[in-house]
Amino acid sequence: MRQDEIPFVDHLHAHSIPNSYMPSSSPLPLYHLRAFDPASALHVRVQDEVLPRSRTTTTGLPGGIDEMVSVFEACLDVNRLERAALVLERFGSKGLLPYPDLIALHNQYLRAGIDRALDQPKSNWAQSLHQWFEVQIRGEEIPFTHETIACMLKISLLSARGSRLTRLVTRYLDMLPEDSVWSVLDAGILNQQDFGTIATIYKPTSNLVMDELESIMTENQAEETLSTQAPPSELSSPEDKVKSVPDVLPVPQKGLGLKTLRGVLSFFDQIEGQDLSKLSIDERREIQARLEHDCVEAAICRWRDENQSLAKMGRSTAVSKPALNSQLYDWHSNLEKKLKEEFALFDESELKEKKTSEDLERCTYAPFMRQSTPTRLAAVTIMGVISCITHHGADKGLPLATLLTNLAKLIEEDVRFQMRQRHKQQRRESFLKARRQRSKSPTETVQSNSESAGGSTTTPNSHILDPPVYDNTTWPALIKAKVGAQLLSALLDTAKIKVVREHPDTKALVSQIQPALARGSIHRKGKKIGIIMPNRVLVEMMKKEPRGDYLARHLPMLVEPQPWTKFDRGGFLEYPSQLVRIKNGERDQRIYAEAAIERGDLDQVSKGLDVLGRTAWQINRPVFNVMLDAWNTGEGIANIPPLNPDIPIPEEPESSDDPMARRQWLKQIKLIENEKSGLHSERCFMNFQLDIARAFRDQSFYFPHNMDFRGRAYPIPAYLNHMGADHVRGLLRFAEGKELGEKGLRWLKVQLANVFGFDKASLDEREDFATDHMKDILDSATNPLDGQKWWLKAEDPWQCLAACFELKAALESPDPTKFVSHLPVHQDGTCNGLQHYAALGGDRWGAEQVNLLPGDRPADVYSAVADLVKASIKEDLANDNFMAKALDGKITRKVVKQTVMTNVYGVTFIGAKAQVLKQIDAAYPDIESQTGVPAVMLASYIATKIFKALSTMFRGAHDIQYWLGECAGRVCRALTPEQLDRITNDSSNPPVKAKKSRTASKKASANDAMEELLNQFRSTIVWTTPLRMPIVQPYRKSSSRVIATCLQDLTLQVPERSDPVNRRKQLQAFPPNFIHSLDASHMLLSALECDALGLSFAAVHDSFWTHAADVDVMSRVLREAFIRIHSEDVIGRLAAEFNARYGGSLYLAKVARDTDLEREIAALRRRNRQNMREELLQERERQRLLASSDPAEVQKGTEMVTPGSLYEKMTTSEPLPLTDEMDDVDLEDGSSYSPAAEDDYLSAAEDLTKVEGLMKVTHFEASVKKMNARDVRGKPRQDYINIWLPLTFPPIPAKVCISLSPPVSPSRGKTDDRQLIWYFQRGISM
Repeated sequence: MRQDEIPFVDHLHAHSIPNSYMPSSSPLPLYHLRAFDPASALHVRVQDEVLPRSRTTTTGLPGGIDEMVSVFEACLDVNRLERAALVLERFGSKGLLPYPDLIALHNQYLRAGIDRALDQPKSNWAQSLHQWFEVQIRGEEIPFTHETIACMLKISLLSARGSRLTRLVTRYLDMLPEDSVWSVLDAGILNQQDFGTIATIYKPTSNLVMDELESIMTENQAEETLSTQAPPSELSSPEDKVKSVPDVLPVPQKGLGLKTLRGVLSFFDQIEGQDLSKLSIDERREIQARLEHDCVEAAICRWRDENQSLAKMGRSTAVSKPALNSQLYDWHSNLEKKLKEEFALFDESELKEKKTSEDLERCTYAPFMRQSTPTRLAAVTIMGVISCITHHGADKGLPLATLLTNLAKLIEEDVRFQMRQRHKQQRRESFLKARRQRSKSPTETVQSNSESAGGSTTTPNSHILDPPVYDNTTWPALIKAKVGAQLLSALLDTAKIKVVREHPDTKALVSQIQPALARGSIHRKGKKIGIIMPNRVLVEMMKKEPRGDYLARHLPMLVEPQPWTKFDRGGFLEYPSQLVRIKNGERDQRIYAEAAIERGDLDQVSKGLDVLGRTAWQINRPVFNVMLDAWNTGEGIANIPPLNPDIPIPEEPESSDDPMARRQWLKQIKLIENEKSGLHSERCFMNFQLDIARAFRDQSFYFPHNMDFRGRAYPIPAYLNHMGADHVRGLLRFAEGKELGEKGLRWLKVQLANVFGFDKASLDEREDFATDHMKDILDSATNPLDGQKWWLKAEDPWQCLAACFELKAALESPDPTKFVSHLPVHQDGTCNGLQHYAALGGDRWGAEQVNLLPGDRPADVYSAVADLVKASIKEDLANDNFMAKALDGKITRKVVKQTVMTNVYGVTFIGAKAQVLKQIDAAYPDIESQTGVPAVMLASYIATKIFKALSTMFRGAHDIQYWLGECAGRVCRALTPEQLDRITNDSSNPPVKAKKSRTASKKASANDAMEELLNQFRSTIVWTTPLRMPIVQPYRKSSSRVIATCLQDLTLQVPERSDPVNRRKQLQAFPPNFIHSLDASHMLLSALECDALGLSFAAVHDSFWTHAADVDVMSRVLREAFIRIHSEDVIGRLAAEFNARYGGSLYLAKVARDTDLEREIAALRRRNRQNMREELLQERERQRLLASSDPAEVQKGTEMVTPGSLYEKMTTSEPLPLTDEMDDVDLEDGSSYSPAAEDDYLSAAEDLTKVEGLMKVTHFEASVKKMNARDVRGKPRQDYINIWLPLTFPPIPAKVCISLSPPVSPSRGKTDDRQLIWYFQRGISM
């Protein structure tokens, strides 16, 4: 039976899974698509204005809203309520925040005040909070909430007794409407004892409040008790003595990297041979928590131990060679001491009435540094700086801004982790305290037989969201710069290194203590850039050191990851992770994601990530043992680089020889050194991976997953995961095994053929390949390093060896069908992006090439494109084309593969040329000397041929790609209705300009008005995936900000939601990002269904893994998930969402000059003499009148004459092409390559100056622009005029229907009536 004839599985059934955005009675299982109403898609309003920024106050408070809020929250966290009060007072006096946000901050302040009153019961602090409420809240007429009243009730209970308490309680409760008094009890501030006290004091006129109070108290009686968690039980030693596993031969390294990792992993040496999965879940979770938060402490302990070991050895410091490990503890001790001195100055600076600039700086960063300790700050600073310098290269120094940004990010992550741990402990202590109070005063409980009132009905949130006024999810750029600069400055002052040199005369070793890091500056592109230069001795050490930062939280987990429930709640147990990976400052994606989570839209996405995280893994011990033996030999085996690479060094030429020969020799020496350094770095990274594998060799472990902004899933652990290279994939296997069954053995053989590289044949041929090489397979499994080593010939040798071991074990078992297999078997897509494009565009030829249509053997799109390129070159050869002559017989599948693969993802012409050039240089290094044609010209020539072949094969896909780009171009030059309202309101206050000449004044005024309008384009591209995940493209033109620090003035990019969009990036990125989002949705749908069917499932984007016995079922799942997505009108739904999301907007279109329309508009403008702002307001008014329900207004709007009305009038008889063009992006029509366009490309490719012009644009742009040689040579482009039009979108390209005849399913006996797109009908392809 062919793979495309695999029967549908009869036992599949729909599971009724409750869903927050579907009715509970829905029969659809979780892996089915939910109905989507484009009109209800989440929409966050555009932020028009930048938040006001004031000057730093004399008390040291920064001026930005985000900065003040961050200072406020940090002060609350470190119990500096007096400074937090200063922030609130400034907010109140300046009116910077809306009342809802301001009262929320007041409530936080009152909660912190309650905590202090509990800690200091004898102080007058609680009394002062009553005054705060009267003056700062009621006095400022800030509308308070039920939470505010709950806080004041708690404060009253803490600070008053007798009649005063009765008076305060009654007064505060009377401030609320009687029918909502009970809601104060839901604020989480008052405990059960408080409820009882209030019930005896407050006498409302209605019984409703008492009924609510009594019902809540009754519920609290049943509150669960805190279970006392016993520490993990001592693990009993196994009866049989575990065979000792040799250590991984370490790469000679200095520094904290590998040693720190082994310090964290030393725990596993204590439990060698014991499987932690046998422990209870509570014990395993405690062990996992220990691993997550011990990384920094492990580093400090390692430095201290090595320092003490060196001291015990009594080595003379004058003659010892410098070693970083032996000095890190001194660095840490000195830095810790300096930070303690800095901490001691915090209070002094804050209390000074007249503050110096240094005091003002200290007041800004003090609250944030107080959230940690000098000991921990010192350790994190050292780890972060060394890691950053090592990662970015230490030879040429590192820009100061880059180092500060990375260091501040690490410091913030660690501080937030400590905050989370403190709050967790505080919640635990509060619960225990409340529990003790309940046990001491049971008689205070008021019983009630009345039923509690029904919970308040919450109306679903509107899909239109207002963005938050401020962002408190991350530190502002100012705070990061200040904290990072202070810590780095302290490290520069304290970090010293011992330099040992040989005396030139006596030849004795002489040592000197020098600064380890120095600050300097260089000039780049006309700007003065601050850099950090490591000491040359330190550079030599760090060249041999791998990265070693925060390794513990990047290790696999010993328990199943936490399910994703919030944006930052899921994955690791202790260390916070984000559901979506976003860069600092990019707020849009987080706002949309959090809103989608709250509404329940990400239920399928989060559960899909949970499925990926629940897949249990183990180390493949046979493969690990072979890899360890190979590693410890120090030889280069498979992809393991040699420990001491033997690269011959050319002899140095004589000084009297040609100076060019010496220059060439120096160049070769540099290349050799770079190669050695690269091999060493690669071996260092593999050293990490093998040490982790050795530590986890006896355990079952898990990889928590999150995703990027497009929805593509990635494992969070960075070093060892199934997305790694061949050796890592070979090391991993499923922890849960499954019997092979009837077809499992066949799929093991197919897997072996695939990883060997024999993957372009039919399934039967691949199975025969394994059978024919059975002798080699058995030899590889029996004597992998001493036998014939056949497995080393494989394309993926370590995965091939894993398959050899598994196949040998299965064949040697009594019954192979009963053999329990753990090996993942892969199903890979064929150029997955093109598969989705072919399905969207209905390209039958393209669908055949990417295996969407059934066939006896897998099609190979790369070979098909290579054949088309060869045919085109053959035609040119007949015309005596010199480049065709140079390339005759040299085009292979490998030459075109990477360009074909990345073309669908928006590769630029220069990128495609570089890809082809790399392959030409590798295959034909002497092609220029042999043919006389530069390789770069040949690469450009081939790239044009590849693009032409793809446009021929995937015509519909290119139409879809063009349509997506055209939509993006219009959105990015549009103004939303909210922006139009604001412009209307501001139009009465035009800016005042200095007097100039009349002509210059008019020209400047027009240019300024146009520039102002262009800066208003802030609408980014937002769409919703089939799984209801909102995707926000983050590309904006970020503004720069100069921040003064103790080191230097830093110019940093500070992204804001009010920044204008980067239209070029938005347009170019939208088509590939949209396809990525479809690809991610398909993978998560497949994961959900496989989980429902009990399959073990893992994925590497478009490569899907499961047990050999379940491959057929997974193949069916993959096909059905693909069908479910593309059976819907994906593009039609996107168009409907765009119309709903951007409806009512006006966009700036361009019309070519010298057309009838342009002449009509020019005549109108000569009569009206309006600028673009006035035309915008006029067009907006016309659209308002036309949309009115009043016939008179509609008639008035119809009679208005604007450029937009002229366009509509002239397009009623004949459509006019609009050019929505900006920068170098020109969208004319959906055509691809015409013969004329091809000739222009080829003629341009023969001239390097023309090629340079073509290389600056993407193939998508070039193909629709029909770029020719005249354009490249610099002829001025045709001018256009701008007009305002209602934002509409072009018609959706017609889809070519693929009529398929699905094979008959034996299990059903009839053909499915649907038009199926057969996906993954073969095993594995490239």
